[in-house]
Amino acid sequence: MSDPLRPRASLRTAVVWEVLRDALDRRVKAAGRDTLEVLDTGGGSGKFAVPLARLGHRVTVVDPSPNALFALERRAAEAGVADLVRGVQGDAHGLFDVVERGGYDLVLCHGVLEYVEDPAESVRNAAAALRPAGTLSMLAAGLGGAVLARALAGHFTEARQALTDPAGHWGAGDPVTRRFTAEQLSALAGDAGLEVSAVHGVRVFADLVPGVLVDAEPGALDALLALEAAAAELPAFHSVATQLHVLAERG
Repeated sequence: MSDPLRPRASLRTAVVWEVLRDALDRRVKAAGRDTLEVLDTGGGSGKFAVPLARLGHRVTVVDPSPNALFALERRAAEAGVADLVRGVQGDAHGLFDVVERGGYDLVLCHGVLEYVEDPAESVRNAAAALRPAGTLSMLAAGLGGAVLARALAGHFTEARQALTDPAGHWGAGDPVTRRFTAEQLSALAGDAGLEVSAVHGVRVFADLVPGVLVDAEPGALDALLALEAAAAELPAFHSVATQLHVLAERG
């Protein structure tokens, strides 16, 4: 079975997993506990939750979809971590109807802010779920990446629409409701009382490189992964990343 925590496992999530693994290691040392309490808001079928549980952490997934939670239960059972993963139906707006405040070492807010009615409220709730010195991981769609992708596809009007629209929405066919800049995500964290510790660009190149080039050239996948990792921390590339990943900590 492939390990999603290894950089080779996925071009789309390699940078995020590397950052999360480092954050978890730091938190384990600081807390003096091998097992952390993790909350995954909008965690769906467990793409992040199950691998985290495989590391020995207890993960609570909050998601509004019963189907996603059923898939989560099945995935956790297949991975042998059913005792470490709990799924509850709910959403970021009513988060504390289903989980406790201040109970988690790490809170994931991945793929949520693009779709909620009030992103600021969602981040505030995520921050309030953290224990002192806990870490919030936010992953959201990047504005610049969408503009670049539409332009390179020849959809120049849509690219300009995304660039000028307050929500970064390129048109009626756009499946993403809202996109962000690194500055906007950092501001959301700051307004929620958190201190931003790291910002990374995710999928800076991966979505722009034709798959045939990666598949046909020996060593191309490893080279592309190394390029993504090298560019992820550089602010110059945040503005063209498909996604942005922000880590922030509670004092």
